[in-house]
Amino acid sequence: MFPKVKAFARQLLKSENDAEDIAQDVFVKILKNPFILEMEPARISGYVYALTRNHVLNYLKHKTVEQNYYASSSSSGESATGDDETSGQLYAKEVEILTMLTIKNMPEQRRKIFIMSRTEGLSNADIAARTGLSVRTVERHLYLALSDLKKVILITVLVADFALPVKEYEKGSRIPGAAFDTVTEIL
Repeated sequence: MFPKVKAFARQLLKSENDAEDIAQDVFVKILKNPFILEMEPARISGYVYALTRNHVLNYLKHKTVEQNYYASSSSSGESATGDDETSGQLYAKEVEILTMLTIKNMPEQRRKIFIMSRTEGLSNADIAARTGLSVRTVERHLYLALSDLKKVILITVLVADFALPVKEYEKGSRIPGAAFDTVTEIL
């Protein structure tokens, strides 16, 4: 299972060394908590992947805080700008990961309808025809899916450090620069 966990972390982090560190930390945590090994075998896999995902998100948050600290303590304006760009990219990646996880955890029907609408570009009537549902039901599923995503993004924005470069959103809310493009692309 270690290679799978490491591959999952590497996919999220795009770094072999960081992925290996994360995977080792996850398995140390599992060994320290013997109740995990007493779980049903079918549930252990899901728990380990959730643990890995959370560890990766915590790692990304820590890296963002660390980079913000270096940027604020740096005396050179040029260096701070580069750190802000990196922080913005990390923040955008975090928003993207949280968005993908939110979509993955949606009820199956809602997820399918959302993907047909946003990825395949189908109209509500086309989705209704493909799924055998009414147009109103399709609209309701899309409304619920977007509500879920907006909640996750809102919480992420509220937790974010607003020292990052900021673009004004149409409705007046402030979203860090690199994440703005990710959020508008998804919604």
